[in-house]
Amino acid sequence: MAEPFQFELVSPERLLLSDKVLEVVVPGTEGEFGVLKDHSPFMSTMRPGLLKVRKDGDKVTEYFVRGGFADVSSAGLTVLAELAIPVEEIKPDDIAAQIRNAEEDLADARDDEARRAAETVLAQLREVQAALKAA
Repeated sequence: MAEPFQFELVSPERLLLSDKVLEVVVPGTEGEFGVLKDHSPFMSTMRPGLLKVRKDGDKVTEYFVRGGFADVSSAGLTVLAELAIPVEEIKPDDIAAQIRNAEEDLADARDDEARRAAETVLAQLREVQAALKAA
């Protein structure tokens, strides 16, 4: 059975969560990864996606995160997100607006590197939109 560990989710606007949790699934840039108590230390950047937190039992709380990094240490897990919003607070119009902005960034891309970056962000936001519709 999973044991609790310290988890903090921080955005520039506020501390969203600082509590003992059983498991966190993080949308890392190299793929999703799960963290349990006594996970090996490492650091990862994050892509836009859903961060899933299980405090007790099977109840999972989801947060939309956009960018930032996750730091796993002996003290627990700290996620510093560029943007973090509880899923229940997200309005579909907000994600749609971010997608429109990403589409504009793609259209305005001046070189291949900027185009690839814009395509990546746009694809990730569309994944999040699809996940929110399925939830």
